[in-house]
Amino acid sequence: MYSVTVRDHMMIAHSFRGKVFGPAQSLHGATFVVDATFRRRALDPDNVVIDIGEATEVLGAVLAELNHRNLDEDPAFTGVNTTSEFLARVVAERLADRIDARGRGLDGIVVTLHESHVAWASYRLDLQ
Repeated sequence: MYSVTVRDHMMIAHSFRGKVFGPAQSLHGATFVVDATFRRRALDPDNVVIDIGEATEVLGAVLAELNHRNLDEDPAFTGVNTTSEFLARVVAERLADRIDARGRGLDGIVVTLHESHVAWASYRLDLQ
């Protein structure tokens, strides 16, 4: 399996519902380092998984939709705890849609949101 990973970051504000979240139930900010890994079993006719420049550009565009926003105010997330795990899935699905991942022959996308140097969450979107 081949892979290409690109990295960017985003800053968001949000709050959580539920006692399990303790003080994070209050509005707070989070800065995520975001890794997007594009995977395929065989290289394309140009011997690449995906053009790194395009992957970087698309990741930036997807994150721009979330960056510097209060996710509590986004209608797409009404009633949803926008945890790191949940946001990793959102980013993966938006990447797949934006680049027509299935049409390109990609086998999967893995998105990892690093909350800090000691904690992160990932979502693996299988495309085949």
